[in-house]
Amino acid sequence: MCYIGSVSFLDAVLEVVHKLRSVNPKLTYVCDPVMGDEGKLYVPPELVAIYREKVVPVASMLTPNQFEAEQLTGFRIVAEKDGREACNILHAAGPSKVSVVITSINIEENLLLIGSHQKEKGHSPKQFKIVIPKISAYFTGTGDLMTALLLGWSNKYPDNLEKAAELAVSSLQALLQRTLSDYLKAGFDPQSSCLEIRLIQSQDDIRHPEVKYKAERYS
Repeated sequence: MCYIGSVSFLDAVLEVVHKLRSVNPKLTYVCDPVMGDEGKLYVPPELVAIYREKVVPVASMLTPNQFEAEQLTGFRIVAEKDGREACNILHAAGPSKVSVVITSINIEENLLLIGSHQKEKGHSPKQFKIVIPKISAYFTGTGDLMTALLLGWSNKYPDNLEKAAELAVSSLQALLQRTLSDYLKAGFDPQSSCLEIRLIQSQDDIRHPEVKYKAERYS
């Protein structure tokens, strides 16, 4: 689930999830709670409470960015440890088994992905980070693609969120580098506007990524 701009639409999605789970209780529901970024909401403010109170408790996987994680938890993320604590808050509010991946936390010159997987309610989650160098450009569709990649790889490796995240990040970064390179070769200033990501040209990176970004597990 990605961008939803109205309360009625989000309620309808939740109704579908509940109906499908009545048939298949093991249904995986991955939610990218697209609400905003860099301190700004993209959606009506009343949607935040619905995500927090109705979506988080039923999601199998949550993939918020830094701002969205703050909206869901009411907790300000200004350091690495805050990202881990935000994951813990989401685990406490979610179902017994849930994965949380905060896909992008701005830490100095890098972006930080923090992943957290809890097998059972009350158990300490396994947490890790992946450090991602910033690319000096703005791309459209990266959040949607990251969630899709996490869904695909976590379906292939259901008990290894770290590996799924490594593959997803490596795919995405290779695709972004190819996109940036293509625009630069065409003489385009990547700072002037959003860049359309090169999906078709990056099929091999999506299917068979070279893992260049490794997870570091927290002790």
